[in-house]
Amino acid sequence: MMIVSSQPVSPAAPLSRRDQILAAAAELFARHGFHGVGIDDIGAAVGISGPALYRHFRSKDAMLGEMLTSISEMLLDGGQAIAQRHGELSDAGGLLGELVGFQVDFALDNPALITVQERNLGNLTDPDRRRVRGLQRRYVEVWVQAIQDVVRGIDEPSARAAAHAVFGLINSTPHSRHIDRAEMAALLRRMAVAALLGQRE
Repeated sequence: MMIVSSQPVSPAAPLSRRDQILAAAAELFARHGFHGVGIDDIGAAVGISGPALYRHFRSKDAMLGEMLTSISEMLLDGGQAIAQRHGELSDAGGLLGELVGFQVDFALDNPALITVQERNLGNLTDPDRRRVRGLQRRYVEVWVQAIQDVVRGIDEPSARAAAHAVFGLINSTPHSRHIDRAEMAALLRRMAVAALLGQRE
């Protein structure tokens, strides 16, 4: 994640029309690019006319803004919840491992959204771009603190660079998935944790 409101849902969860539209838009944006997809294309993908989409979203820009804002909010909320839980247990190593697993699961379960997020920040309106970037920075800071708690002596810029490098590794999965999901998840977790902990040498 395909998620539809930019958050994972169980296969049995009912999808609202709004969720269906966001899911279809994400798949189309990932495949053809934001500017390569029209309102009529999105409508056709969910079985309604293009103009009928305006009952749910004021514009294609608004769809993209909600999509990427929701992704960023979900990641931040999840990361903060993990950090709080492990902070109460004074378990820095467990925190870093769970953050890696959380990001891996998100990337593997939401390949279209990962692609849209990577390619379309520049297509957001200015207010949406500021909001998304602010949320992303806060999510990165969760990782920076976790890395600094585990890798003693690492400075903040290096911890931030390490976090972004690991995101790049994990988020490459929409383009390079050649084994089944369970094997890919295990491989990515091992590689990401090894890359982060290798800085202690």
